[in-house]
Amino acid sequence: MTGAAGGVAKMLRPLLADRYTMILSDIVEAPGDLGPNETWVKADLTDRAAIGALLKGADGLIHLGGQSVEADWETVHAPNIQGVWNIFDACREVGVPRVIFASSNHAVGFYPRARRIGINEPVRPDGLYGLSKAFGEAIGSLFADKHGLRVMSIRIGNIGYKPADHRRLSIWQHPDDLMQLIGIGLEHPDIHHAIVYGASHNERAWWDNGTAFALGYEPEHHAEDHVAYAMAEQAKLPADPIGDRLQGGGFCSDGFSGDFERTLTARLPR
Repeated sequence: MTGAAGGVAKMLRPLLADRYTMILSDIVEAPGDLGPNETWVKADLTDRAAIGALLKGADGLIHLGGQSVEADWETVHAPNIQGVWNIFDACREVGVPRVIFASSNHAVGFYPRARRIGINEPVRPDGLYGLSKAFGEAIGSLFADKHGLRVMSIRIGNIGYKPADHRRLSIWQHPDDLMQLIGIGLEHPDIHHAIVYGASHNERAWWDNGTAFALGYEPEHHAEDHVAYAMAEQAKLPADPIGDRLQGGGFCSDGFSGDFERTLTARLPR
């Protein structure tokens, strides 16, 4: 697992350690809490040789590493473009058969909240970070079709133990449910390149997650159990006239200079 020092990885590690023998990697030194089934390897995603060595002998990769929020192009490009290429190409070269790619809701963030989407609509990235995730999904498709990898790209909403605001009531995923999706991606016999949404049972969902359900995904956690908390947190936030109407939230309004009404009402061809 790359990105093993990140927040999502810290929530997943206890769940993974009960099921798999894990090689964990990040650009920082090993933490002091490694378990008996965990080994730490410090590696930079932009170092192709180091990534190849990291992956040799692995049965699967959970790729969580990279730039995790919006940033300038150079900051995004190194880990999320060059690094993602290195990851997939190294898997091809050393024979890692399965890849879980942590994509993001920000690959489709410019869809209005009033529109329900599945996986067949065109990508609508809401920034350079979202663009890099759309790129990663495309690489996953290429390496599945051309080189036989089995890839699951998970468009993660927001991982946490409860949804943190109004927007996250629609996109939230509990770590237990993310772990379930990862297990499907690593073990399901019929995976080719599956794009799924990383979301728990969210009654306010903007996404049709039929592909995940067809693969056997059955989320256990319900966003509506946390409505009071989420809405209390929302009341602390300033209004965002652009982000509050789009699925990507503040990523959409950050640096926005377009025609908002046209963006809001555009119907892209499938």
